Amino acid sequence: MRLETLAVHAGGEPDAETGAIAPPIHLATTFRHGPAGERQAGFEYVREGNPTQDRLETALAALEQGAAALAFGSGMAAMTALLESLPAGSTLLIPLDCYTGLRVLAEEFLPHSGIRTQRVDMTDSAAVAAALDAGTGADAIWLETPSNPQLQVTDIAAIAALARSRGARLFCDNTFATPALQQPLTLGAAVVMHSTTKYFGGHSDVMGGALVFARRDDDYERVAHRRHVTGGVLAPFNAWLTLRGLRSLPARMSWHCANARRIADFLATHARVAAVNYPGLATHVGHAVAARQMRDFGAMLSFRVAGGRDAALTAAGRLRLIHNATSLGGCETLIEHRASVEGAHPTSPQDLLRLSVGLEHVDDLIADLAQALDF
Repeated sequence: MRLETLAVHAGGEPDAETGAIAPPIHLATTFRHGPAGERQAGFEYVREGNPTQDRLETALAALEQGAAALAFGSGMAAMTALLESLPAGSTLLIPLDCYTGLRVLAEEFLPHSGIRTQRVDMTDSAAVAAALDAGTGADAIWLETPSNPQLQVTDIAAIAALARSRGARLFCDNTFATPALQQPLTLGAAVVMHSTTKYFGGHSDVMGGALVFARRDDDYERVAHRRHVTGGVLAPFNAWLTLRGLRSLPARMSWHCANARRIADFLATHARVAAVNYPGLATHVGHAVAARQMRDFGAMLSFRVAGGRDAALTAAGRLRLIHNATSLGGCETLIEHRASVEGAHPTSPQDLLRLSVGLEHVDDLIADLAQALDF
């Protein structure tokens, strides 16, 4: 079954009791059981599982071609549950360019769990191999591809092969691409992470996160147990909204990508723009790898404004249609000066603006960017 069909039907079987085509929302926090705790319908308490979440997890696993999925209250909750499930004493390799939340987790929280992290240029297979071979090696590798916010591209299959040869597990953040464009499990990753807040929800109105596992193995069982005990579960209504968002994911991603290609082409020739980071451009250093492992190049891009930080902020402040706001993947186009929102120790270039291209008419978006850059 093709992905577009899976997106519509996975986890969406008609309700057995009423025949309703739209999945029902089960808001119950507790479920009736027998006097000795016998589960009469497979459920006991919402923190452990509920029917609406089960539907979503079924759909997520199908879209990523995984064996099982776990939904969480946020992408950071999913990431944290997975990484804190690594044994104490583990070494984790993370990218040089990565989401701020991962960097802070690695610097401030994982050490308390006895987990050491090392930042590596994931676009350089030789550098990853050297890090795997140095000292005691590494137990796990975390990838973002395309990365946030500089849209670097990593060869998933190549890093997966390196990980297998050294006995390390490969985890991949697939939030920017979604399974509509890229399926890391088919390229050798062990676990895929999503902030479902973004493209899966698709309307900037629901928070969530998910992990999809290539196998229902010990990794899955450890993380599922951690979620049950620590409580980072997804609320049933949020699970329902996310499941609804999945139905239109392939169609939305197609329009998102088409808009992003046009905008990247426009920015690439603009005198006020010093550089454009978008894998769909033939000039992008990772273009060939992206073309090989992605169905399309996504709707996220970033660009550097000639003139530095002040020029970047001026351009962002002149926008009329495009909103300055955090997050991505919604219907509306959003822009953000990443260095300003990364906390006390930003790593993004001060002249960089990150753009989440929405579903508006692309000519209107280009007109807004053109007038904003005309100063």
